[in-house]
Amino acid sequence: MTKQKVVIIGGGITGLSAAFYLQKEMLEKNLPIEIKLVEANEKLGGKIQTIRHEDFVIERGPDSFLERKTSAAQLVKDVGLGDQLVNNAVGRSFILVNDELNPIPAGAVMGIPTKISPFISSKLFSLQGKARAAADFIIPAGKPQDDQSLGHFFRRRLGNEVVENLIEPLLSGIYAGDIDKLSLMSTFPQFYKVEQENRSLILGMKKSTPVNSQKHKPNKGIFLTLKGGLESLVAGVEKKLTHTAVLKNCKVASIKKIGEQYELKFEDNTIEMADTIVMTSPHYTVPQMISNEPIFEYLKEIPATTVGNIAMAFPEGTVKLDKEGTGFVISRNADFTITACTWVHKKWKHSTPGNKLLLRAFFGKPGDSEIVHKSDEEILKIVLKDLNKVTEITAEPEFYYVSRWKQAMPQYNVGHIEKVRKLKSELGGKYPGLYLAGAPYEGVGLPDCIDQGKAAVDDVLQYLSNKMKMEAVEY
Repeated sequence: MTKQKVVIIGGGITGLSAAFYLQKEMLEKNLPIEIKLVEANEKLGGKIQTIRHEDFVIERGPDSFLERKTSAAQLVKDVGLGDQLVNNAVGRSFILVNDELNPIPAGAVMGIPTKISPFISSKLFSLQGKARAAADFIIPAGKPQDDQSLGHFFRRRLGNEVVENLIEPLLSGIYAGDIDKLSLMSTFPQFYKVEQENRSLILGMKKSTPVNSQKHKPNKGIFLTLKGGLESLVAGVEKKLTHTAVLKNCKVASIKKIGEQYELKFEDNTIEMADTIVMTSPHYTVPQMISNEPIFEYLKEIPATTVGNIAMAFPEGTVKLDKEGTGFVISRNADFTITACTWVHKKWKHSTPGNKLLLRAFFGKPGDSEIVHKSDEEILKIVLKDLNKVTEITAEPEFYYVSRWKQAMPQYNVGHIEKVRKLKSELGGKYPGLYLAGAPYEGVGLPDCIDQGKAAVDDVLQYLSNKMKMEAVEY
């Protein structure tokens, strides 16, 4: 039978995962498929970028993934890098409120207290704030609804103070978004379920949180990375794509449906025909490639936050860190430009030589990304000024790297999950064999993106199977 051509657009972790697992199925089942992976930039990996400076391992984008979401670790093992996996070191995390670093209360799950004593003794909240949070025990469950903002949900359950001083800094660190716009059902639907089933969010989370499985492994954290940096996973996957044509510096200009196939026109005016397409590029590029298509209007509406970070190396002893921990996040009410800081040398022991310190500060907020567009020197000056409010830094960094990510964090605002569901349903009817996957749709973390890549493979194989059966009948 004629080989079916599959084109995967976008060489980030979603596209790489799709290419890897599609090739795996093709080889194991001897399927008549031809695979092409198309990336607009000169290298694969998307936001996964690792700097190796002397004996330092520095991440420019994500630095790890949750171990409990198993697909990322499985991909690492599938490409033969399982022996490179390493957990983060366990250490306290802090929240900066009122110019003071306060530890996150023990037992808090995304800011929701499951242990009463640490919450009561925390300096993050006033007596009034603690009393308001305790009202969660008696407030009835909210009326069933399709969606609501994270801010609205948590404020109703726990009050403004807990939201502003604990929950918002933690969740903003994940999504770089506005908690009062972010969708509950697209980000943490489990909290809605806990409330509906248990009434009290605190009691429900306490009941559903497993007994600490780390008690016999005190130095093992819940995150994983690779000793050589996450970019080694990208290289590992690329090396395995022996039966996939990988095209870099190759940008798709337009896509047209012609009969049962798709015509891809590239910026150099070359043409490629495909039987099915998996689009993993940023959401705002899809309407550009398939222009004048009303079903993609929502993709034009999805906001994306511009963020950045700066990694700075210091000699040992030049930064006074009197808190035993791995970093801190900052309340949005604080007079700071940065949003968080990781003490990388404490979180990831393998990342830094023994006589050095490595700090990584983050910046960029929804609606306020001005700092991202400043020069490296200006950013360094602003960041050091902020950090010196918290700690004492007595030397300039030996070196530093600034990373800018423009329109990098797609925002799942209220209604997102239903709009994506509707889009994909309409897509299946009008553009059969064309699939969307990646961070703009159903999860921003590395495992979420890998899961979407694998799901796209299942969709492609099912579509091609049905198509080939029809061709066989006609033949």
